[in-house]
Amino acid sequence: MHPANEFRLPDLGEGLTDAELVRWSVAVGDIVALDQVIAEVETAKALVELPSPFAGTVLALLAEPGTIVEVGAPLIRIGEPGAAATPAAEPPDHPATLVGYGPTAPPPSRRRRATPKAPPTTADRDDARPDATPSARRLAHELGVDLSTVNGTGFGGAITPEDIRAQDVSRKAPLPEEATPPRETRTPIRGVRRQTADAMTRSAFTAPHVTEFVTVDVSASTDLIAHLRASPAFADLEPTPLALVAKVLLVSLRDHPTLNSSWDEAHQEIVTRHYVNLGIATATSRGLLVPTVKDAHLMSLLELTRAIHELTETARAGRCTPADLSGGTITITNVGVFGVDTGTPILSPGEAAILCLGAIAPRPWVVDGELAVRSVTTLGLSFDHRLVDGEQGSRFLVDIAATLGDPLSLL
Repeated sequence: MHPANEFRLPDLGEGLTDAELVRWSVAVGDIVALDQVIAEVETAKALVELPSPFAGTVLALLAEPGTIVEVGAPLIRIGEPGAAATPAAEPPDHPATLVGYGPTAPPPSRRRRATPKAPPTTADRDDARPDATPSARRLAHELGVDLSTVNGTGFGGAITPEDIRAQDVSRKAPLPEEATPPRETRTPIRGVRRQTADAMTRSAFTAPHVTEFVTVDVSASTDLIAHLRASPAFADLEPTPLALVAKVLLVSLRDHPTLNSSWDEAHQEIVTRHYVNLGIATATSRGLLVPTVKDAHLMSLLELTRAIHELTETARAGRCTPADLSGGTITITNVGVFGVDTGTPILSPGEAAILCLGAIAPRPWVVDGELAVRSVTTLGLSFDHRLVDGEQGSRFLVDIAATLGDPLSLL
């Protein structure tokens, strides 16, 4: 008789030590193939699909959805095809590590959490696990919809994304007059929101922030964007002010490298990067994410526009990997999309600066001594005063403003 293989939560990289089990894609008794997705976990940085390192029959699920699982803790037991489910056994001496996920987990002394419940049977699955497509399950998780409350309209009664959206709208309908709404709601701080809170607290109390502002006439930039939208080269894209501002920032960094540096406390050194991984602050249903455009300094405006579009869409869909959300050297946040004039953004940890783009709106402006209506915005720049002094930050911000006022100077 061949022994069962036990798969443990692998090292997902980026210093992550645990993850929340979001959902199982398999149940006890299922036959799984090598590299088949068996579960989805949420780390402090991203939703991650876990492929199986074994082929065979699922004998036991060793953690419940919603459980925080440490790296190295057992997740699933898989036996030979056709094997029957058996009670939990002692874990093997050499737990499996997923190829590409890094080293095995920390020693047992670091593991925590309660002993997992007994695995569900196939019959339990039929009663407790509604039939739904993978995309519907992901959407339900993002919107907080309980699948057991949804009536499926798909093939064989399966729940579809359309069913989830309909249920979400129904949930948000006004309450009847006789209903009494709850006085408060408590939401556990996990995953991205926990990571964001920790990172922003560290940044705010570690780096001495300075924020400066400049208001600029960007009428020429809005005209350029309108021209690009009509260009065949941008036919499948929609050039945005954010993409143009990003390109201007990248060009300005060539003359202001201190804005692309970091503070190495351990070695007491300033690290100036000669590459730019541009962070794009993105609002998602899971909280604020900052995916990074790697080597953005090498990209044309067209390439940068495409990269920003693809990366932000991936972030909103919850498909960013930990690598997508790390390694940034400078960040842009766009509060203008919410109609906000500007803000005082907090630095991403390890970065020297973050640029805030405010709303672009028609305002009165003096042009050649005459009052005119122009497209105007306010930029905010926060920087680490250990790395960037007032003159350097001011000149960088003014250079960006000047180029947005005359974007053809990029040529």
